[in-house]
Amino acid sequence: MAASSLSLSWASATISNKLNVPHLNEALHPASLPTSNTLKCMRGTTIIEESHHNRRALLLGFGALTATLFPSTSVLAQEKPKNYEAFVDLEDGYSYYYPADWREFEFLAHDSAFKDRYMQLHNVRVRFIPTDKKDIHDLGPMEQVITDLVTKVYSSPNQETTIMNMEERSEDGKNYCTVEFRMETRNFAVSSFATIAIANGRYYTMIVVANDRRWKKFRNQLKVIVDSFKVMDI
Repeated sequence: MAASSLSLSWASATISNKLNVPHLNEALHPASLPTSNTLKCMRGTTIIEESHHNRRALLLGFGALTATLFPSTSVLAQEKPKNYEAFVDLEDGYSYYYPADWREFEFLAHDSAFKDRYMQLHNVRVRFIPTDKKDIHDLGPMEQVITDLVTKVYSSPNQETTIMNMEERSEDGKNYCTVEFRMETRNFAVSSFATIAIANGRYYTMIVVANDRRWKKFRNQLKVIVDSFKVMDI
């Protein structure tokens, strides 16, 4: 993940294209396998799933970074929710919010990932793979795309999988589909949101995960993350 240079009339500095942007109004410092799962769909009609990091922060002299520097980055143009931070990857073309007390970590084959400081399973991850498709609807019927993603990518053969809900949204000419699902074994259960989008010749997927007990408490907090996920042209 190469860094690029950003020149300003009042400051000159080297900035990473992956921006972990804690405060937009403050100065920043450097610092698929087939399975035999049991699948149940509860409701809904309308899904989901390289590279790695050198992303730390950035140095901008004594200047302040503001949303006006990045007008094409929609997450920066919004008001940041309380207790969330913005992660913006200008090089790979996506952005999202994550809880402010989460910490960045590396997750195999994913481009970015953040986790709860105490519970590693409580996390968000984003990855992308090449595609010749232009839109998620080019992948096929959404119900089938979602089912394949959940059962063949995210769950294991010994898990019973329940799709709780699916929804679509469209922003700035980009289409997204989000699924909520639960995976259960005899002794353990986790719940997740996953969102897909296509842009820049890439099939982007975000997944947000928590164990069942934490899901009941933090579901709404995690929904903010997937709803904030945006892709941008690069």
